[in-house]
Amino acid sequence: MKLWQKNTTVSSAVEQFTVGRDREFDLMLAPFDVLGSIAHAKMLASVGLLTENECSSLVAELRTIYTQIEKGPFTIDENVEDIHSQVELLLTQKLGDTGKKIHSARSRNDQVLVDIKLFLRNEIRELAEAVQPFFGLLQQQSEKYKAHLFPGYTHLQLAMPSSFGLWFGAYAESLVDDMITLQGAYQVVNKNPLGSAAGYGSSFPINRTMTTALLGFGNLNYNVVYAQMGRGKAERITAMALANIADTLAKLSMDACLYLNQNFDFISFPAELTTGSSIMPHKKNPDVFELIRSHSNRIKALPNEIMLMTTNLSSGYHRDLQLLKEHLFPAFQALKDCLSMASLMLSNINIKEDLLSDKKYQYLFSVEEVNKLVLQGIPFRDAYRQVGMAIEAGQFTYDTKLQHTHEGSIGNLQTQAIGEMMQKALDGFSFGKTDVALNALLGK
Repeated sequence: MKLWQKNTTVSSAVEQFTVGRDREFDLMLAPFDVLGSIAHAKMLASVGLLTENECSSLVAELRTIYTQIEKGPFTIDENVEDIHSQVELLLTQKLGDTGKKIHSARSRNDQVLVDIKLFLRNEIRELAEAVQPFFGLLQQQSEKYKAHLFPGYTHLQLAMPSSFGLWFGAYAESLVDDMITLQGAYQVVNKNPLGSAAGYGSSFPINRTMTTALLGFGNLNYNVVYAQMGRGKAERITAMALANIADTLAKLSMDACLYLNQNFDFISFPAELTTGSSIMPHKKNPDVFELIRSHSNRIKALPNEIMLMTTNLSSGYHRDLQLLKEHLFPAFQALKDCLSMASLMLSNINIKEDLLSDKKYQYLFSVEEVNKLVLQGIPFRDAYRQVGMAIEAGQFTYDTKLQHTHEGSIGNLQTQAIGEMMQKALDGFSFGKTDVALNALLGK
């Protein structure tokens, strides 16, 4: 069954190529297609395109289909093209001509668009909720290990003293900025394209403001041409937000791989969280962090993939856009899996103590010695030269005691302030409004 088919039978080769993996990813859109159809049916009744009885029948049957989807398994019949056709087929089988009326005043274009917006909105929420416990763990570990010093590096050369408190806290604050960009993606996604039809609106007197409220969207995509142009853009913006979180995880994973290396020897993990070698019996490999790094780097490529796939497309719909689902949709679960595994590893991390007592780290304290001279009234450039000459002459002496008190330093991590920034970012999503609207649609 094809919503667009008339009397011509399409070549099986063309059909197979154009459908591709679409049915597989359409199943991920199933509950959202039903939600969009419930809102659409209610709106059609409000403008006289459905009777109240027809609307009630459609809504009741759509809610039944939604329950079937939730319970699973839900499938698309072999002779049915996509999820939209499957839902309409089920309605028609049960309700006859009333089921055929559900597609009035919309195109498959805006139907797909609203499904994708609802799907992305839900996935962004699940991702935000997955970030929260990982952020909390980083903050917890930051406070727990704030007194444990270890070397800081620039250019991968010894630089200045750092602490595990600073290290964990840095990645926690990185997630704050990641959450801000994720919230920005949410604001773009949380706009209603339904009613834009094929990209040029409808001659029916539809009420797009009504469907916006029914689906809990924050606003409308007002211009019907832009509603269609926004497909691809919304995915790219979302992919960029995912890439930011992935970048934080990739950098953390690279640090962990280095610090676990015997030449660094800053951290360790229980044997059951590392893997071995088939030939070298001593090996404890950081495979989890290596795979997190690789998954994350692949996600970082997503915005560019989507940008290139949509390059030089004019306004209006193009079939190219269908393939975006194959690239973007799986990235959400991959990123959530990476967050889960990173949490497992960091929950079980062992931190080596008293690392900086080793003589090889003595020059980490050179800046501290320069600063002490400055506090005695010696100009900074003279103090710098004095300490530098002592290092070159092999006469450098130092003290490992640190007095860092400013905001965000070793002695003043500002963990609470970073937590408050994260909470502010989370509060900006306003998930509660969406919950109320969707529960009402489903009669809950």
